[in-house]
Amino acid sequence: MANSELIDALDSLAKEKNISRKMIFEAIKNALMTACKQSFRRCDNISIPIDEDTGEYHVVAAKTVVDTVLDPETEISLFDAQKIDGSLKTGDTVNIEIKSKDFGRIAASAARNVLTQSIHEEEHKVLTDEYSQYVKKLITGTVQRKMGRSVSIDLGKAEGILTEREQIKGEKYNPGDRYRFYVLEVKPNKRGLKIYVSRTHPDLIRLLFEEEVSEIRDGIVEIRAIAREAGNRTKIAVWSNDENVDPVGACVGMNGARVNAVVSEINNEKIDIISWDENPARLIQNALSPAKVISVVADSDEKTAKVVVPDYQLSLAIGREGQNARLAARLTGYKIDIKSETQARESGEFFDYDSYDGEPEDEEYFEDEDGESFGEETDENN
Repeated sequence: MANSELIDALDSLAKEKNISRKMIFEAIKNALMTACKQSFRRCDNISIPIDEDTGEYHVVAAKTVVDTVLDPETEISLFDAQKIDGSLKTGDTVNIEIKSKDFGRIAASAARNVLTQSIHEEEHKVLTDEYSQYVKKLITGTVQRKMGRSVSIDLGKAEGILTEREQIKGEKYNPGDRYRFYVLEVKPNKRGLKIYVSRTHPDLIRLLFEEEVSEIRDGIVEIRAIAREAGNRTKIAVWSNDENVDPVGACVGMNGARVNAVVSEINNEKIDIISWDENPARLIQNALSPAKVISVVADSDEKTAKVVVPDYQLSLAIGREGQNARLAARLTGYKIDIKSETQARESGEFFDYDSYDGEPEDEEYFEDEDGESFGEETDENN
């Protein structure tokens, strides 16, 4: 049965649900087969050819030509077969079309349910595939409502879930507010699709910088490490594969435009950008920025470091509630012991390298090298 209106309706459905016509025709075939199973004792001899261009379909039962019919669902008498084709003989197979009216009311209802369910499942699969591409990437969403301590995020065709753990401290998340999110997981379930997103993940910072800094996108500048305490402060260590490109300057941008664009996306969270260095002692010195460092002795085997800073820089090096030192340790992977110059001299741990002629076993670095800090103003209690 050809039906141009059916084709138009299916095309509209495919476009609306973002699913293929092929899948819809497959769903129709499955639905008709379900109706057959509801109406007939056996269906292994039934096929349903569909012309996807015209929408014409037939439900066909293959029956064997016999002299005496014992099973009318799979057999046809020679007499009846020859009415269809006079050349048929016993043992031949003939296709008999089953009309839709032969399906019972229950069978037709089952067919509709199967068709609806098949389209729903395909739509769900397409949606899952679409949003699965965003895992470990950025996505933009709009706050819908609070759900207990979590927040529902409108991501267009699906709902995002921002749990309390993934929320930046201090952000309000009022309905209608738009944010950038890092996609943690896409999780299908029976009621729909749950997309878990984050505002606290360190890679949110990495991806925001990738968007703002062309040198990162081009592979000239690399973000080698990130340490973050969301809502307060982030440290990133950057490296340039081109000696003519300053990695810190590239991330800062003209008049701080690039880093400020990132800062504005994360509720004005403070960002320290420092130069990565293969020398762990020099890297640790950079990581403790904005504090000035007198000396660093790093043990690469034990992953420990002893740092001496000027007396007036001790509180800045440690940071409020130990934050600066804690982030520097995460960034470098070293356990860092910080002492003021006076403390180091009193404990006998201060070493006068200017008068030492040998080569220390551990790596050391003594010259000041400024990092760059952006966000709220820094003081010695930060």
